[in-house]
Amino acid sequence: MSDTPQLLFFPSHGASNLGFITVAEMEKSVPFGVERVYWTYYTPNNIERGGHAHHELYQVLVAVSGIIDITTESRSGEQQTFLLNSPDKGLLLPPPFWHTMRFSHNAVLLSLCNMHYSAEDYIRDYQVFKTGIIKGA
Repeated sequence: MSDTPQLLFFPSHGASNLGFITVAEMEKSVPFGVERVYWTYYTPNNIERGGHAHHELYQVLVAVSGIIDITTESRSGEQQTFLLNSPDKGLLLPPPFWHTMRFSHNAVLLSLCNMHYSAEDYIRDYQVFKTGIIKGA
């Protein structure tokens, strides 16, 4: 599994006059077993979401509707911006990348996660993130 954020592309089938289906299969197009799925919606486009990192969580983020602009930052300060603008494209986001997200009107974000929710897994303080303090250390 990658240790840097990267775009994933999922196979789609269909036609514009019939509609499409996009498939994400575990271990084939999603590089981990999915333990939790959640979606975020009705986010006003002037709101920035995210603003955290994770100690252990891997996730694949997909804009199933609308456009979501995601900026990631490594502990060394390297930033990347990813544009999710199609439901057949996702972002593999490994730990411990800080990330922020901006949503277009009516965008829906689907997140596939490798573990159940754990409040202790979140790094919500940017200065703590930059220091590289490891969970449980």
